[in-house]
This record gives sequence, C-alpha cells and structure tokens, in this order.
Amino acid sequence: MAATCVIGLQWGDEAKGKIVDLLTAQNDVVVRYQGGSNAGHTVVFDGKKYKLSLIPSGVFRSDVKSVIASGVVIDPAAILQEIDTLRQSGVEIEKNLLISERAHVIFPWHREEDRLMNDTGVRSEAIGTTMRGIGPCYRDKVGRSTALRIGDLYRADFADKVRAICALKNQSLPGLARNEEVRATVKPLDAEQIVKDYLGYAERLRPFVGDAVNYILDAVDADKKILLEGAQGSLLDVDYGTFPYVTSSNSSGIGVCAGSGIRATFFKRIVGIVKAYTTRVGGGPFPTELHDEIGQKIRDRGNEYGTVTKRPRRCGWFDAVAVRYTSRLGGATELSVMLLDVLSGFDTINICVAYELDGKRVEYFPSDVDDLARVKPIYETLPGWSEDITGVRKYEDLPENAKKYLDRLSEVVGKPVAIVSVGPSRDQTIIK
Repeated sequence: MAATCVIGLQWGDEAKGKIVDLLTAQNDVVVRYQGGSNAGHTVVFDGKKYKLSLIPSGVFRSDVKSVIASGVVIDPAAILQEIDTLRQSGVEIEKNLLISERAHVIFPWHREEDRLMNDTGVRSEAIGTTMRGIGPCYRDKVGRSTALRIGDLYRADFADKVRAICALKNQSLPGLARNEEVRATVKPLDAEQIVKDYLGYAERLRPFVGDAVNYILDAVDADKKILLEGAQGSLLDVDYGTFPYVTSSNSSGIGVCAGSGIRATFFKRIVGIVKAYTTRVGGGPFPTELHDEIGQKIRDRGNEYGTVTKRPRRCGWFDAVAVRYTSRLGGATELSVMLLDVLSGFDTINICVAYELDGKRVEYFPSDVDDLARVKPIYETLPGWSEDITGVRKYEDLPENAKKYLDRLSEVVGKPVAIVSVGPSRDQTIIK
C-alpha cells in the first residue's frame, strides 16, 4: 500500500484541511508532519465549521488514527485549548490522537524571542511571523543545546533543564531588543512558574503522547493506508520558498519524509492543493497581486482573512509559473483546485503563464526575492462565467468557461486536475 500526501503549492491557505478531511475516509492513519500552531485548517460538514491548527484534519473520523509527528513544534497550551474546543463541540478525541514524544516544545522564551526579533531583520518588510514562537523553537531545535522535546516533559531532570535554559535566555533576551524602549519591556523568565505550568500541561497530555515514529513505521510495514497532511504552502518552504519571507520548516513536499519518518519510496499519490487564484499573507514579493477592486472582490468573496491571525490576505490572479515550480519540486501527481466558486461573476479571468524580467520573458521561478519583486506577470486572459456553481457536483455540469479555465490551468502547470472544490462543505466537491 502507498501513502497519499496533501501539500499546498502556493503561499499557504489553500484549503488543505478540506481535502484532508475528505480523503481521511479512504485511509487508516492521518499524519501532520511539520509546522506548528501557525497553521489554520478549516473543516466544514453537517453545517458546522471547525478550525484546527495543530491537530490533523482527519480527527473527525474516530476510526482513523491522527498522528502529530516529530517534525511538528508544539505549544502545549495551544494544543490543549484545541482539544478542549473539539470536546466541547462533541468530537471524540480520546483514542484516535497520538502525539510524538520527539516533537519539540514551544516555551515562553520562544514567544518572547519572536516578539523581540520580528522587526530586527535587514529587510524593509517584516518577515510576517505569527508571534507564536515557532521560528525560535525550530532555531533551538537545530541549535540543540537549549531545545526540549515532548518526551523531556516526563523526565526527572525536566525542571533542572528549564532552570538552566532560563538562566541563559535571561542573559540573551535583552540583547535582542532594537532599542532601550523595547529593551525595557523585557521581563526575566520565571523558571519555577514555567516548570509548574508545563508539568501541568504534560499531565493533561499524557494519554496522547507516545512513540509515534514506531507507530508510523509499523503502519507502513502493515501496508496501512496513510495520509500525510502538510501545513503552510510550498512557496513558504524555508529552503525552496521566497526566502526570507518564509516559514521555519520545509513546508513543500521536500519536508514530508523528514517530518514524518516515512521513506520516500512509500509515496505514490501526492495531491497538490491550489486555489483558483492566489493569496499571500505578510511581506514578500507577489507578482500577480491585485491592488484594485478586483483584488478586494476576490478577498471579500473568498473570505480571505487568516484562520489563525485574522489578517487580510493579499489577493491576485493564478500564478502558473509559481505552481509549476512547486508541483515539480514536491512531485505532485495531481491538482486539487479550491474555491473555484469565488471566480464566478468575472467577465474575464487571467492566468499568469510567464514573467517578464529585465525585458526578457522567463518561465522559471526566480530564486532571489529581489528578482521576483521586479518581474512583471505575463497573462493569458480567458472568458469568465456568471453561473453560481456552488451546487454543482459533477464536472460535466460546470459552465463551459469554468471547464476551459481548469483545462488551461492544468495544461500550463503540467498536472491533471483531479478534484475541484466549489464551496467549503464536504459535499461541495467534484471528483474529476
């Protein structure tokens, strides 16, 4: 049996949660493999909307195991709040959630480092951190000496480790401040309070924590059906995205193996998720961004405001150059086009098929953000459609111009369109 992976091919917010929820019914295990509580996955069914950040979107099916793998960084308070919210909504989560003991833990010093370092970069724009301590936690993970994992919460020397780290962080935190005014806001970390809080979190999380690596490997050996869920989007990958305006992990298909522990040969189906247009949150270049009433219309119709941050998303036409790059990078075998219904009512719709860079046509995605900021999109204009498609359930029932748009999008990207979403609910999905 082979694993299926769901990855975002744009700058995140592609509605991956809906497709993971949809595909969960065909699988035995769902694995979230990277990122932290900066993710925002929305699942809608039976007239209810659920918002998730850390817990896999497959958690709503009690007969499927939801695993938070070692590549995720976890804020214990955040995941406990998520668990409590799900319970209050009637979602049973007692037996189908497993948290890797190898996953790294976010502490108060990580959030403070995030706050102090947010505007200290050499770029004119802020990188766009969600201020949840995720980047600093990944930095400590790589640095090793001041990193703690979920399993450490249950060890006898946990308190001593926290005290030692707090002593180091209390020395370094003031030096991260930009000026005296900001430095005056830095307060010493209270190691004893942190120990008390986190031991409390650990006790509540105890029923869910275990050796997720061997669980996943056993599932692989048993030929179980495994679904992998990524967070953010490929263009935010720390190595292959629009650096430095990226996230802190490998959010493209490159990160699946490292984050989950599953060997590459096990993956046969990789579903690349894209919106029918493009959005981005935070700073960084965005070649197809629309600063006019069309961009605002897309934002309003698509409710393009962050699930977690509530920040308005920047909106623009579909960038096939970027998606062609990320689909090749992640090995996408097919595309799932989301929010197609948002484009209903436009007389014409544009697809960016190439860039103009310094007077030359280019069809590759530049590696440097300064070059990307200078490109001009080269568009193909297609006729739009006026029909409301939210009730369509068969591909052949879509308006002809909608099908032509999907066909051209597939042709330019070089991948077949397998799934089309025409609304937020489970049943508003077309399997092509």
